[in-house]
Amino acid sequence: MGKTEIRPAAPDAVAAAWGVRDRARRKGPKPALTLSRIVRAAIRVADAEGLEAISMARVAAEAGTAPMSLYRHVSGKEQLLELMGDAAWGAPPTSPAPGESWREGLSRWTWTMRRAAARHPWAARLPITSLPVLPNQVGWFENALACMRDTGLSEARKASVILLLSGYVRNVATTEMDIAAAMRDSGLAPDAWMARYGTLLRELTDAERFPALSAFLDAGVFDIADDPDDEFVFGLERILDGVAALMERP
Repeated sequence: MGKTEIRPAAPDAVAAAWGVRDRARRKGPKPALTLSRIVRAAIRVADAEGLEAISMARVAAEAGTAPMSLYRHVSGKEQLLELMGDAAWGAPPTSPAPGESWREGLSRWTWTMRRAAARHPWAARLPITSLPVLPNQVGWFENALACMRDTGLSEARKASVILLLSGYVRNVATTEMDIAAAMRDSGLAPDAWMARYGTLLRELTDAERFPALSAFLDAGVFDIADDPDDEFVFGLERILDGVAALMERP
């Protein structure tokens, strides 16, 4: 006899997100409180007040219901955060167009993710608690795989590329958030904030002990703030260069 296949049941909220199970399973009129309504309320709270404001009580108040009502749709805050993240990243890009190269497709995929992070910056700070399982997560996964369909990369290496690109977007987004917060706290404009840092380094260091840094400062790199997209483009192109080099290896 062959081995019996054990199929794990999807959590109710995951199944509900896919539209394959009605968690309430009740007769009569459709309940006013739905999973999507709860998630939308939670996203409004996070957008306005940050992730630290998310609690079952706060989201229930935003949704205009009692906290216990939420537990008929989600198991708790952790699951709610997962659903919020899936909704915040949104739907994946459109499928690769005929004739679109793998590089063009992955670049479009990455830029779409960057724009999603700009709409909901807190999403990049959400912990990763599972492999892609929610509808949008799986859609993003499928889309990136489709971009690499004809690359000759193994399926495992395609997954590595996806992890590298999504991690890059999350890292840049969180770094930019931290820098923006530091600028706000300083009360300085971006150019002034950067220039002050360069001035501070010049006061603390000398060319004999830090010759490379001295040359760097003399080049005026910290005199003005760069467009954040410039750094993003540089990093993305270097990643894609590396993927291209991997494809050329025997």
